[in-house]
Amino acid sequence: MRLDPRRGGAVRLVLEKKIPPVEVPPDTAYVKRIRFQSPLLTKFWGLPIFLGATVLLPRDYEKDRSVFYPVNYEQGHFSTGAPGGFTEQGEPPAGATQRQKERARAREDFSRAWLSDHFPRMLYVTFQHPTPYYDDSYAVDSPNNGPYGQAILTELIPYIETHFRAIRQPWARILSGGSTGGWESLALQVFHPDDFGGTFSACPDPVDFHGFQIVNIYDWDNAWHRDTGFLRVPLPGERDTEGVVRSTMEQQLRYERALGPGGRSGEDWDCWQAVYGPVGKNGYFQPLFAPETGAIDKSVAAYWREHSDLTAYLQKRWSEIGGKLAGKIHITVGEMDTYYLNNAVHRLDDFLATTTNPPWGGTILYGPRKPHCWTGPLSLPELIKQMAEHAAARAPKDADRAWWRD
Repeated sequence: MRLDPRRGGAVRLVLEKKIPPVEVPPDTAYVKRIRFQSPLLTKFWGLPIFLGATVLLPRDYEKDRSVFYPVNYEQGHFSTGAPGGFTEQGEPPAGATQRQKERARAREDFSRAWLSDHFPRMLYVTFQHPTPYYDDSYAVDSPNNGPYGQAILTELIPYIETHFRAIRQPWARILSGGSTGGWESLALQVFHPDDFGGTFSACPDPVDFHGFQIVNIYDWDNAWHRDTGFLRVPLPGERDTEGVVRSTMEQQLRYERALGPGGRSGEDWDCWQAVYGPVGKNGYFQPLFAPETGAIDKSVAAYWREHSDLTAYLQKRWSEIGGKLAGKIHITVGEMDTYYLNNAVHRLDDFLATTTNPPWGGTILYGPRKPHCWTGPLSLPELIKQMAEHAAARAPKDADRAWWRD
């Protein structure tokens, strides 16, 4: 299609195709799916809004119906696939690529471990909570998205605990996730310390907005470049593990603007501004960055600090909530994270290292030369075992441990 304003004329657009509905796979003996209308979100949006989850059952779940289980609530992007990639299909199809074969082997290894004799029995749950801005809500209340945090806590998790045999105690609710899910799992634990027993968060989206990817939204005036004397230096937005820049901040933000107006690109920067920011005069989110120049709106940055900066939240409230979080926070991140997310983790680490009464007592593990989505040295089965050990160590002495396998 060629558009030439000098020639004028009409442009005819024809709607010939539409995106089909999401195809939900059928349930199996081990994988169950739920979906229901959320009263809180329906009221906010003025039309039916649904929440969902996919639940992976442990071995022998139907065999002994007297046993209740801890839950790994894994946060992340929208998917109706089985948690952990659990599969009962066996070998990958003929003609699969090497990468597909590696992923199939990882799924098979996890599935074999999940059903083995000496493996902890847990429920493994993933959520579905998409919004008009992104494929998930970031699991927090937002003036632009609605009360998703409350909906998850007061509607979705209680629904799961009612329909499946989950232990309804904070020590038995373990959070995990990577990237988007890394931030969500950490935010749920930090904002609701009484409701969860620990988080294992990998490569989280920015946890300190002094390092929002590469940008310091508080102290810098612009997200596209830095002025250093007589030089104007573009700010990088993405790199590889050799440090080679793949795209700049200006390119990323212009790309999203080209995809759709009103923050509806469906990409990261629009999503973050919708989740963290206030509502603007036009009814959409108030932008943090001026779309034509990259200038940072300091009033919006202050709003972000007050409501969503996890380090700032902990600094302000540690004397109140520190005792509820001691030993619960565990983070992994690559030191060459593709989106510079390790910078914000270091800032959070610097603060946590100063905590006393009590000390924070968790772990942060950095992977040398590792990129984004590095989840640490443990395989998924080993990580599940670590979560189970964490839950078992925090269980009351009189708790039923029929779910535990060493």
